[in-house]
Amino acid sequence: MSPADTTESPSPRLRGEGRGEGGSKRLRRTQTISGAQDRRPLTPLLLAAPAVTMVLVLFVYPLGFSLVSAFTNPDGQLGFDNFAKSFALYGRDILFTIVIVTVSTALIAVLAAAIGGYLVLGEHPRAVAALKWLYRWPLFVPFIVAAQCMRGFLAKNGMLNNTLDTLGIVDAGSLAGLLDWRGIIVTFVWKETPFVALLVSGAMAALDRSGIEAARNLGAGGLCILCGIIVPQVAGVFTVGLVLAFVTMLSVLSVPIMISGGSPTMITVDMTFRVNSYSDYGTANALGFISYLIAAGAGWAYIRRNIAGTRAP
Repeated sequence: MSPADTTESPSPRLRGEGRGEGGSKRLRRTQTISGAQDRRPLTPLLLAAPAVTMVLVLFVYPLGFSLVSAFTNPDGQLGFDNFAKSFALYGRDILFTIVIVTVSTALIAVLAAAIGGYLVLGEHPRAVAALKWLYRWPLFVPFIVAAQCMRGFLAKNGMLNNTLDTLGIVDAGSLAGLLDWRGIIVTFVWKETPFVALLVSGAMAALDRSGIEAARNLGAGGLCILCGIIVPQVAGVFTVGLVLAFVTMLSVLSVPIMISGGSPTMITVDMTFRVNSYSDYGTANALGFISYLIAAGAGWAYIRRNIAGTRAP
């Protein structure tokens, strides 16, 4: 008999116990994996819970409370008395706000496109570097500081008129200050143009330059390349920047109250006046709801443009 024949094979009982232990281990491993998979969907919810809670507490609840207050009449019934008072007292200011913010946004669009275009198409490296270094400075200036600076710059005896008088261009005595609607627009444009230009110039710098160089080789000018090739390709980023600038200017209080203290003025000043002078939260919240609608109009234009771009072939 060979040695292989003399080796005893495991008994059926031992083989069964081995299979039983291996099966139990596989069963426990499967249960552990399934338990981990059951707990996995809760992880994103737990991570998002703090952010969602802050949005609900700090934004959704105050927004809902202001909307309810706006539609609550002084007698406690639901109605539109606060809106009727708002349009009767401040209808001119509402129109003034829309015009100021719209004109400022249009000027910001022109200047941001010009800055971004020169940073991409400029042929003088030193000028491009100087512009890249200078145009971002207003980003770090708060609105209240910008308004105070503009008061000293645009006043009747301010720096602008005195400089023009010193250069002999005009007589300072015949000039008036710009502390009115023009000063508000100048301040908004000076403050918000760098933000939009920063977004736009970054998007322009990421474009493929082959089309730009091909247009240059065919004799196209810088303005033609900017308006016909570059701006259409960054229209989405451009729209985002302009919408954010529009909403930001709509919510600013310090600039209109410091630059132009007279009438008409922006509705943020009216809201502050109703609360501080009369404790009239209903009318103030109605004006706030009107500002929500104005901001929603800008957001709707942005969403509509994105949907149209998505449907385009």
